[in-house]
Amino acid sequence: MRMNFNCCKRIYLLPLLSLIAGSCKYKQPDRKNISFKDVIGINYTEVKRRLYTGRSFNSDGYEVNPEWRMQFLSKDSSSIFSPDSNRFLTFPVMLDHDSLFFTGNTWFRAKKVTKDSMIFQVMDVKSKVIYLLHSNVYMTFYANDYIKKHNLNIASLQKTDRLDTVFVKERSDLANKYPGDTLFSAREPVVMKSKSPFVIAEKEQIVGTHENHFDTSDSYMYPKYNITIHHAYKDFSYLFTAYVDSDGNIHFLKNLIGSMMGDEYDKSVIVTIKAIIDGYVKTYVTVTPGNTLGVVHTTKVTIDIEGRKN
Repeated sequence: MRMNFNCCKRIYLLPLLSLIAGSCKYKQPDRKNISFKDVIGINYTEVKRRLYTGRSFNSDGYEVNPEWRMQFLSKDSSSIFSPDSNRFLTFPVMLDHDSLFFTGNTWFRAKKVTKDSMIFQVMDVKSKVIYLLHSNVYMTFYANDYIKKHNLNIASLQKTDRLDTVFVKERSDLANKYPGDTLFSAREPVVMKSKSPFVIAEKEQIVGTHENHFDTSDSYMYPKYNITIHHAYKDFSYLFTAYVDSDGNIHFLKNLIGSMMGDEYDKSVIVTIKAIIDGYVKTYVTVTPGNTLGVVHTTKVTIDIEGRKN
């Protein structure tokens, strides 16, 4: 689960902490500690994941997806399905105060736990500090037996809804109207495909690892293409960002390789990059614009382009 961490409101995660300040009396509020003993062995499927806004998308285009399948094996272990490994993995369960618990390498607050359903709040925790303003993702699970009993369709439950559609349309309209200023990452990112045997266009693939918490969302949030042009007019190499409008046209945004040569040189580099876009990319690469929920819109892409004379 990928989350932003630019927040200021935070609390410290300390087990069963009693607070006393000077001579002031402080009454510890009643806080319900969580227990999973009544749901041990029940298989659950995540049917909905939403931000605090009720939407699946944030203003940058990041989508939270319901994808977990899990069960609590005992009071201190859980089993969670890993799409990457295509199997269930076992994780320890650590309980804390105020219905907080840790499993699957993630901190949660249990909002509801019954034999039919569970609701978890994903907590943003860094170095024993909870950042409340960004603990804003909620996961809803139904027990598999409950789904079967009520003849529910999991795919339908997991779909985005009208609130998402309206929001995506609004953000897409802004991105199209103010390109370069209001970019909205496309859930189905830009596609670049070579139409020449002398040009290679490959999208950089993001692999899930422990370092990125097995989160591959950068594939669509920050798409990057590596383009190699053989038989170019000379050898060259440039790294830059551009935006692709709803018609599939590429517009230069920013050169990502700095220099110490001065403003005039930097300006000449930009002129060269734009000429390469017009002369090579637009001629030899088919560009399909990105879309979200079927709505085509302007979005940003990073391009690493290399020319080889021979």
